[in-house]
Amino acid sequence: MHSFGYRANAVLTFALTILALMCAIASFSDNFNFPSPSAEIQIVGFNGFKKKPHGNDEVSLTMNITADLQSLFTWNTKQLFIFVAAEYETPQNSLNQVSLWDAIILAKEHAKFWIQTKNKYRFVDQGSNLRGKDFNLTLHWHVMPKTGKMFADKLVMSGFRIPEEHR
Repeated sequence: MHSFGYRANAVLTFALTILALMCAIASFSDNFNFPSPSAEIQIVGFNGFKKKPHGNDEVSLTMNITADLQSLFTWNTKQLFIFVAAEYETPQNSLNQVSLWDAIILAKEHAKFWIQTKNKYRFVDQGSNLRGKDFNLTLHWHVMPKTGKMFADKLVMSGFRIPEEHR
């Protein structure tokens, strides 16, 4: 006869093996989801564009964000982390990214939205490089699953320009 400890060990090992196998299958099943998210960002207006005392440019703007990210949700999705970043070039850096707004979406029902908002975080350039600068607004998302690997993607919207003069 086997002891109680031996039997408990066998049952626990079997249960954990089955759980690990189910997690692996769940993670693998996400490879068959081909999402088609859509988004549009419009700049309603520039609320302010000023030069700070240390010489840095700072921009305040209002945006309309329209997005349908419901296709990113599967039965294995825990939440989405989304953020809007301004991306532009300067003589010192080929890519500058400034996060302007972010949100966490916990349910598929909330993944289709329209919001008018000011930039949540300061849009500051270290220097005087923003005047008349062309920039892109990029909607980034990170899909956080219940099990498996996290993945990220983005939609880039171009054709935005910062005013020439400080206000």
